Amino acid sequence: MERSYLREEHAIFRRSLRKFLEKEAYPYFEQWEKEQQVPRSFWKKAGEQGFLCPWVEEEYGAFQADFGYSVVINEEFERVGTAMVGLGLHNDIVMPYIASLGTESQKRAWLPGAISGDLISAIAMTEPGAGSDLAAIRTTAVRDGDDYILNGEKTFITNGYSADLVVVVCKTDTQVKPAHKGISLIVVEAGTPGFTKGKKLQKVGQHASDTCELIFEDVRVPAENLLGAEGKGFYYLMENLQQERLLVAIQSIAGTERMLDLTIDYVKQRKAFGKPISQFQNTQFKLAELKTEFQIGRAFVDRLIDDHVSGKDVVTEVSMAKWWTTDLAKKVAAECMQLHGGYGYMEEYEIARRFRDAAVSSIYAGSNEIMKVIIAKNMGL
Repeated sequence: MERSYLREEHAIFRRSLRKFLEKEAYPYFEQWEKEQQVPRSFWKKAGEQGFLCPWVEEEYGAFQADFGYSVVINEEFERVGTAMVGLGLHNDIVMPYIASLGTESQKRAWLPGAISGDLISAIAMTEPGAGSDLAAIRTTAVRDGDDYILNGEKTFITNGYSADLVVVVCKTDTQVKPAHKGISLIVVEAGTPGFTKGKKLQKVGQHASDTCELIFEDVRVPAENLLGAEGKGFYYLMENLQQERLLVAIQSIAGTERMLDLTIDYVKQRKAFGKPISQFQNTQFKLAELKTEFQIGRAFVDRLIDDHVSGKDVVTEVSMAKWWTTDLAKKVAAECMQLHGGYGYMEEYEIARRFRDAAVSSIYAGSNEIMKVIIAKNMGL
C-alpha cells in the first residue's frame, strides 16, 4: 500500500537507520532490558548519525526534516522493542515544546544537546493523584524575585532517571478558576538543588524504558526557564497532544506488524500432527483476521499522518486511532502468543516481551477511556 508522505529519501534514511540499529541496538537490547535503561552511549551514537530531532532547524545542528522522518524513526525503534519509546518521546514530544515555545536563548541552550545526544529530555505531567485530569495537579511554582520555587512530586516519568532536563507541568496560580488556567510549563535541569529522582520503577513491561518518580523540594529555578507564557501551559499541552497520540498509534501499528511477522514465520516452522501449524484452518483464519485489522489500522493512521502534516485539526480522529490501535496491539499480542503455544510464554521468544510491552499502551498518553470521552464530546454528546 502506497504511503504518500514517504518518498525515496525516506526509504534511504530507513535503510541507514535499520543498518545502524542492527549494529548498535538489536544485539544489546536484552541487556538494556535487564539494566532497565537504554545507555547514554547509544543516545550519543544515534545523535551522531542524525537520528535525534532531525526536524529541528539547521542552525541548531539538525537538518529540518519533515514529519515522514519522525514516522520512520519511530517505526524502526519500535521494531527493536517498544521500550525504545523514550527516544521517540524525546524526539517528537518533549523537544517540540522547546522548539515552539522557547526563547532564542532557551533554544540555543538546549536544542543542540538534544540533537547530539548529550542531553536527554523528559516531560513531567502525571502525579500520584493526577493522571488524565491535568487540572488536578498539585505541583506548584511560586514566583520569588527572578526565580520560581517548585514543590511537588511526579510519577511514571519516561526518561525520568536519565533526563538532563525536564519540562515540568506545574501550577503558577492556585487560586484562578477554572484550575487549568493556572498551569504553566517550566524547564528544570538535573542537578538543580532540591530536585531528586526516585529509583527506577519496576514495570510489567517496557523494561528498557527507564521510568521513575521525580521529587521537587523547594527547587529554585530561574524565571527564564518558563516555557511560553505563564498560565498557558494547559493550552500548550492540548495543542501538542495530537502529535503525541498520533505517535502512539504509529508505534502500535508498527508493533502489530512486527508481532504478525514473528508469528507468521513461527507457524510455518512449528509442526503439529505431522504438518506445519500454518496449514491448520484455525491458524489461517486467525492470522487472516489480524492481518486485515492491521491493514485497516495502517490505512487510517497513514491518512491521519497526511492530515497532521497538512496542519489539520484531527484531534477527534487521532483519539479514535490511539484507542483503536492500542487495543489492536494488545489483541494481536494475545492471539500471537496463543499461536506460539507454550513457547510463546517463554522469555526467550520475543512475542512474550511484546505481550508485556503492549499492555500499557492503552493507558499512557491519555487512557483509552479518556479518548472515548474526547470523541463523544466532539460528537456533541
